[in-house]
Amino acid sequence: MSWLYAIFIGLIVGFIARALKPGKDSMGWILTCVVGVGGSLLVTALGKFVGFYEPGEASGFIASIIGAVILLFIISMATKKKP
Repeated sequence: MSWLYAIFIGLIVGFIARALKPGKDSMGWILTCVVGVGGSLLVTALGKFVGFYEPGEASGFIASIIGAVILLFIISMATKKKP
């Protein structure tokens, strides 16, 4: 059940991360949701492994947003067109 919660929160996190990241992104809302879910799952697993927080804490939500923003920056750098 905790993974389903992380996926649901990841959908919301993707939209928040996209709003927080400066610059223009050429990805659609589906890829934004996938990045949010990926960031949420990655940071949730990492946070549980290290013991930073327990499931359901606000720090996990904030960490998920940070993880999604980092993934958005990585994707934008990887897909940047070179002159």
